[in-house]
Amino acid sequence: MSKSDTNAPKRLALIASKGTLDWAYPPFILASAAGAMGWEVGVFFTFYGLTLLKPELTAAVSPLGNPAMPMKMPFGPEGFQNINWSMPNLLMANVPGFESVATTLMKQTFKNKGVASVEELRQACLDMDVRMIGCQMTMDVFGFKREDFINECEIGGAAMFLEYAADADVQLFV
Repeated sequence: MSKSDTNAPKRLALIASKGTLDWAYPPFILASAAGAMGWEVGVFFTFYGLTLLKPELTAAVSPLGNPAMPMKMPFGPEGFQNINWSMPNLLMANVPGFESVATTLMKQTFKNKGVASVEELRQACLDMDVRMIGCQMTMDVFGFKREDFINECEIGGAAMFLEYAADADVQLFV
């Protein structure tokens, strides 16, 4: 659709470049919100974000090197849940299984707060016809094949996405 068409819906163009759990939420939340508002939405999944197009989502959270990440417990009395557990990088790097524990705690916290899972958000996007475009160059670099990804996604290069983004009202890199 052309921007000159005043009746055309607004258009959102997103680039998703990260595949950890905490970075999986922003593109799917933004895309599903825009889709629910009747916007046309396209998300370009590149580099580590490309893994968000795999049928089974295995995104984990990595608190290592993310000092701003609050570690809160999703269980126990409210006062206990509200404690901001500051974890030194030395501990996060040297305790086996710390990433798994952090991922489990984050997923449980989201569930407790009524936040949809990444899988649910991705399905909502698909249900609203959000275009999900996997980066062909990233596939080539990392050795992925088309069959490694969900059937609903498209595969294309930067030029394909730029054609889409050129007419977008909002362009974001997350």
